Amino acid sequence: MIASLVAELGPWSWWIAGLVLLAAELIAPGVFLVWIGLAALIVGMLSLLFWDSSFWLWQVQAILFALLAVVATVVGRKLTLQHGETDQPFLNQRAESLIGRTATLAEPIREGRGRIRLDDTFWLVNGPDLPVGTKVKVVASSGRDLTVEPV
Repeated sequence: MIASLVAELGPWSWWIAGLVLLAAELIAPGVFLVWIGLAALIVGMLSLLFWDSSFWLWQVQAILFALLAVVATVVGRKLTLQHGETDQPFLNQRAESLIGRTATLAEPIREGRGRIRLDDTFWLVNGPDLPVGTKVKVVASSGRDLTVEPV
């Protein structure tokens, strides 16, 4: 059934396969099917050129598709990892983004533990014992706890 469909559609079968893979990437994003779909589209372009050639057997097309899929995936992965830097390095790392900010103690630091309020959140802090109302600076972050020192 598939062989007859490929025979009927000719080189367009690779174009259809490539577009189906690209559409599948839209439905289930993961930046993986894009590269395989791109490989299918490249084989489709080559099929338009070589369809009537004697060497352009389905086995050659399948091997070329497999090779191009691997190469495209490796190259695509390297490209996406290189551009992984962001202008917001602490995105989804809220505690780390607070380092350097100053606040006023909402609760005193006793036995090394207290609380501050930054923006709309109360944070547990570690530091030297200090009374309520003392200005402190966040100097480090460990998980959800902040380390502070008096300003």
